[in-house]
Amino acid sequence: MEFVVINGPNLGFLGQRQPEIYGSTGMDALPGLVDRLLGADARRVRLTQFQSNSEGALIDRLEEAWKARTDGLIVNAGAFTHTSLALADCLAWIKIPCVEVHLSNVHARQSSLRHTSLIARHCIGAIAGFGIMSYALAVQALWEHLGQP
Repeated sequence: MEFVVINGPNLGFLGQRQPEIYGSTGMDALPGLVDRLLGADARRVRLTQFQSNSEGALIDRLEEAWKARTDGLIVNAGAFTHTSLALADCLAWIKIPCVEVHLSNVHARQSSLRHTSLIARHCIGAIAGFGIMSYALAVQALWEHLGQP
């Protein structure tokens, strides 16, 4: 199985940027967390990570995933979650099983804008509030959703 992890704006410095909100663990910890959750099956999952602060680059990467027949997506669109109709439109047409991820619990954030997701309707589910573990849980959810033991 091939899964692509897509990270949007301001997520290139996870583990360093505002650790009081986003945690102090970086994306380099993800493979180990996936190994812990999936055990021996983790060897059957190939994770590719991509991050951009540019909306267009994120859309280009999603379209590349479609061309490559990627099995699943884990998307943390950052602030674009709440503002990008273009990302939502792309997820709608590529129809790759996708889990929306957030490091913090966006529903508990003070800004009500962060409570709305434009991409959610094009995802099979959402995981929020568990820091980097949110990504590993998304990998596990995709693995199970796609019918793996």
